[in-house]
Amino acid sequence: MTTHIDHLADQDTILITPSALPDADEFELWGQIFLHLDGLSLLEFHQGADRHQWRFTCAGHPYNLNFEHYSESIWIAPEGLAATEHLPNLVTLLRLNLQQ
Repeated sequence: MTTHIDHLADQDTILITPSALPDADEFELWGQIFLHLDGLSLLEFHQGADRHQWRFTCAGHPYNLNFEHYSESIWIAPEGLAATEHLPNLVTLLRLNLQQ
């Protein structure tokens, strides 16, 4: 299985495209596994009817990993200006992890 990570700089977003999307009830575990990296800390999980979210930090900056069932999309968004400025470093970290 492959996962593509695209930094959409004009939208301050990281688009995550796995070869197979998790089912809505599997996203909590999927997110835990995807975000299990040195330098990342999971904060909290929120589950809604059609959108789920993992809040986490990277280098002290807050982000959220989102999964929307209806659009079948997964993305990471920064929370605040400092996190936005650190977004390229997060992209590098995620891509390096996928290469291992």
